[in-house]
Amino acid sequence: MSENPRDAIKFGTDGWRGVISDNFTFKNVRIVAQAISDWVKQDASKISGQKKMLAVGYDTRFMSGDYAKLVSQVFAANGIDVLLSDTPIPTPALSYGVPDNKCVAGIMITASHNPYQFNGIKIKTPQGGGASKDITDRVEAYLGQAEVKSLDLKEAIAQKKVVIHDFKVRYLQFIKGYIDLKKIKNARFKVLTDAMHGSGNGLMGEILKETKIRLELMRSDVNPYFEGKKPEPVVEYLKEILYRVKKEKFDLGLVLDGDADRIASVQPGGEFLHPQKILGLLILHLVRNRGRKGGVVKTLCGTTMIDKIAQKLGLKLYETPVGFKYISDLMVAEEIVAGGEEAGGMGVQGFVPERDGTLAGLLLLEMMVYQKKNIKKIVDEMEKEFGRYYYERADVQLQPGKKVDMVAVAKTKKLLGKKVVDVKDFDGVKLICEDESWLMLRPSGTEPLVRAYSEAKSLDRAKKLIKYGESLLKK
Repeated sequence: MSENPRDAIKFGTDGWRGVISDNFTFKNVRIVAQAISDWVKQDASKISGQKKMLAVGYDTRFMSGDYAKLVSQVFAANGIDVLLSDTPIPTPALSYGVPDNKCVAGIMITASHNPYQFNGIKIKTPQGGGASKDITDRVEAYLGQAEVKSLDLKEAIAQKKVVIHDFKVRYLQFIKGYIDLKKIKNARFKVLTDAMHGSGNGLMGEILKETKIRLELMRSDVNPYFEGKKPEPVVEYLKEILYRVKKEKFDLGLVLDGDADRIASVQPGGEFLHPQKILGLLILHLVRNRGRKGGVVKTLCGTTMIDKIAQKLGLKLYETPVGFKYISDLMVAEEIVAGGEEAGGMGVQGFVPERDGTLAGLLLLEMMVYQKKNIKKIVDEMEKEFGRYYYERADVQLQPGKKVDMVAVAKTKKLLGKKVVDVKDFDGVKLICEDESWLMLRPSGTEPLVRAYSEAKSLDRAKKLIKYGESLLKK
């Protein structure tokens, strides 16, 4: 490993992630904590009305709690007060705790949906949203610039520089106030939630315990190995919940990722409900059932259905690069009803500008109660009104050193016989055809691969577009 920490530490789309004991080491974690400390002292603490205090949380990954203590010791030694979570928590609970406690920023120890070998650090803004590239660039600039300071944890606690804090209490109070529990109270829907061994394990049960909803949890135990899989709410890791929802006749299946900021869902019959459709459902529920007003946000690789919904409801549509931090920025600057990304990150009006899998899942349940239908019937009605779109995605590993000529891709005139009528290249390249089908290629911001996305009005064309995209990447 290079002695220059900037070679080993790079902040991507959603924080810094690394392989435990390879580049995610105690030494590098301390270096990052020192850089964050310098950023807080030199930049962040100048923000008006914010105390020089950080909220620190962690998930259920291997040694996440130890890393959280480690960064807290560095912050304390740098004269920064710390609220350190008393237990593993979802990232949204930490995000909510930042403005709730008037902290200058939040630090979350998590690698989200990455495999078990990884851990990571996410930075949250004073509003609770994801840190922008401007912020992470500043933190990277401080890497290795100052000698790392550290204060013994017991001493830091004795001096009240580090205070052990329960972030769940206020977060749960907020969720219970946001969801219409009075309306849900007597509903008898049967719901199965897969926590994927992550830090969202028991919260949904706590929120719904006074209702008649028949909630069951699965994979709610702590298992840092994640059964050798990724704690990611994508269909290839969800065989058991798909089977159980069908066999045991659940009205709704919900899935949370490792740090519970993303959502996926399962319809009766064991059919996977893609997050793209979940965003459409949330918008319709919040506008039509709850009277919310404002704009909506999707990422560049988002479904065309959101365009159709926004147009019919008279909502302003915003389109951003991939990464929820871009949606967060818009939620701070504009009135946004809902914003979401294809990977399952959903944010809603009235919460901090951040995604929350638990809140999004509960809103789907609330929508079922409002409309007195299971989620499959609601989805069928949405697709009848706005059209059915088939969405595909593939992650293509590149050979070491290989680069894709995106300029050449952007010059494509036809895709499988259909004329390309629009090209968007502000985040990878998206080719949009005359029949509304499209193909998008985008290098990942966190992993050594290129993501290929497609959508069409037929499953066959969507799959063929993905195959064509893969062939372009392998040339």
